[in-house]
Amino acid sequence: MGGPWQPSRTRTLLLLVLALRTLQVQATHPDCSIVLYFQEQEAECLEIIRRESQMPATPGPHEGCLTEWDGVSCWSALPVGQSRAVACPDVLHIFKKSKALIWRNCTASGWSIPSPPYYNACELEAIGPNNDTETKKGYFVTMKVLYTCGYSTSLAALFLAIGIFSCFRKLHCTRNSIHIHFFTSFILRGAAVFIKDAVLFSDESVDHCTMSTVNCKAAIAFFQYSVLANFYWLLVEGMYLQTLLLLTFTSDKSYIWWYILIGWGVPMLMVCIWVVTRLQYDNHGCWDDYTSLYWWVIKAPILLAIFVNFLIFLNVTRMLAHKIRSPDISKNYKQQYMRLTKSTLLLIPLFGVHYVVFALFPEHIGVDARLYFELVLGSYQGFLVALLYCFLNGEVQAEIKRNWGKWQSSMESNVFNLVTQDFTA
Repeated sequence: MGGPWQPSRTRTLLLLVLALRTLQVQATHPDCSIVLYFQEQEAECLEIIRRESQMPATPGPHEGCLTEWDGVSCWSALPVGQSRAVACPDVLHIFKKSKALIWRNCTASGWSIPSPPYYNACELEAIGPNNDTETKKGYFVTMKVLYTCGYSTSLAALFLAIGIFSCFRKLHCTRNSIHIHFFTSFILRGAAVFIKDAVLFSDESVDHCTMSTVNCKAAIAFFQYSVLANFYWLLVEGMYLQTLLLLTFTSDKSYIWWYILIGWGVPMLMVCIWVVTRLQYDNHGCWDDYTSLYWWVIKAPILLAIFVNFLIFLNVTRMLAHKIRSPDISKNYKQQYMRLTKSTLLLIPLFGVHYVVFALFPEHIGVDARLYFELVLGSYQGFLVALLYCFLNGEVQAEIKRNWGKWQSSMESNVFNLVTQDFTA
């Protein structure tokens, strides 16, 4: 079978799998539930071994094999000449569903090699004996580079957009104020991704799944708040668009405080509740495991915001279609509605509609698709928001052109005055 069996081989294989899976999902969440699962199984097996070692030895004609932990499964003690079978570990994150059994014999020289090997019997998804791990690692590193470039581009565009809205007095209004808050939520989300990566993955020698420092917990709490705030300001944008249609393009500035309360206050309340529950009932690790029941304190408000926004999107689409077909609407208003319709159709991904596809599925289902949507495409979402709300906004473009024309006229006037003064002198 290619040499004596060494339990460390299987453990090394599993650790490599977990490393790849962790690298794969590090920007959304590390799959620490797998590591914790094997730690719990190992602790239970070692406790059985400890109890057996304290029991008095029973004389017999044949010695047997003692209970052993091989890095994956716990093999109970057996007399010499007998066999035992175990099923694949119940961790569907990395193993495919398989009914195959792994067998080991108790021989005079000890436990035999598992037959068939774990990666064959359990159809290990992430790695096999012939897989190119460097290629897989390179794939995930490339993906990290892509989402890092995406968030960097988004942050630069968002800061520029906030600067434009803040500098020009004529752009100061309730609508653009909401846009600025929305941009800020994207900035916080991008910054939180970089902070979380720096805290959890800056030191490769430290196992982030067992890390339990104040810094890492604060980084995760800030990340959860930024994600929640981003979804709820997304909801506020949808609510405001619906309000514009209901109030016929007029707005009340008093609503802005309710929007701020929804966009920043509700996420703060939810995160505070989540932090208190984790401190009281589940204060282990770095709070980045998504299998805990308390994760629903964060996930439920996100799902609520997604589905409410989806309903708003459907209602806005219905209202726009009705107003455009109405014969009582003037041509000027129809053009405004048409522009709003185009922007609404472009804002489908901004309303979080694509998240509905994954909302009700467990975190380990469709991981590759999630990576593309949430990391690569999601990282450029801030840039798309700045593009649609600011850079392609006709009002913004007109104000920039007007101020650019004034600046050019002022410069030309100053140059003319200087030339005139020199000539007369």
